[in-house]
Amino acid sequence: MAAGADVRCAVLALLVLDLLATGGDATGPVITGQYASSADKVVLSCNMSAPHAPIRGHKWMLGDKTLKAEEGNSDSFITYTIEGKVEEHSGVYECIYETNPVAKGNVSIEVQPQVVAYKKSEHGNEGDTGVLTCKSLSYPPVGNWFWFRSDQTPVVNGTDRYIIKSNGNKTELRILKLSIEQDTGDYHCNGTNMLGPGSATVNLRVRSRLAALWPFLGIVAEVLVLVTIIFIYEKRRKPDEVLDDDDGGSAPLKSNATNHKDKNVRQRNAN
Repeated sequence: MAAGADVRCAVLALLVLDLLATGGDATGPVITGQYASSADKVVLSCNMSAPHAPIRGHKWMLGDKTLKAEEGNSDSFITYTIEGKVEEHSGVYECIYETNPVAKGNVSIEVQPQVVAYKKSEHGNEGDTGVLTCKSLSYPPVGNWFWFRSDQTPVVNGTDRYIIKSNGNKTELRILKLSIEQDTGDYHCNGTNMLGPGSATVNLRVRSRLAALWPFLGIVAEVLVLVTIIFIYEKRRKPDEVLDDDDGGSAPLKSNATNHKDKNVRQRNAN
């Protein structure tokens, strides 16, 4: 019994020493993070409660990217300001205190999905496969994706030439063997998370296969017209130039012969 009592006393003594070392808080410092937003900026803040080890600096991170770092700052309350709307900067931000050991806290900005179309207008040739893509970079991630036609008809995966592939914050709608009559129009992609829905619209235009040849045929027609004009111009111009060349070549010869004859007559008269 005495040995068991000695063990209990030793354990109790260690707990007392640990509480004294941490100022009475066995769990250590607590970091509280929050944010406040306005129309054009978001302010993140973290506060580390006492007691805590000496702070040699701190930094803010988003994923693997360091947003701000300060050395020699021993403040327990720190802030980071982001310019822009809160919907544009959702995610989990981490505030890190350079202590021994390092202390970390986080600030979560959660918004409804901000869905955008990869391209607002897509083009495809008749008979080919059309691909429409939407994405959302918001936090929390999209849990479910849905596609609708402009008349609110749902697009069901695996039916009527439709294939839908969704992976986290991205969704893709493939339409096999495009038809001008059936597939041209608007398509709506809708994504939802725990905070609500978000949507975007993609306009699909289906062209005839011959449409790709029209620019080439237009160039060929222009070249043919230009060649025809040049040919007609050259054909009409050549007879006139021949006559001009004949007149221009004979006149100087006649004039020179007459002048030479007159000169010989004057010399004989003088003699």
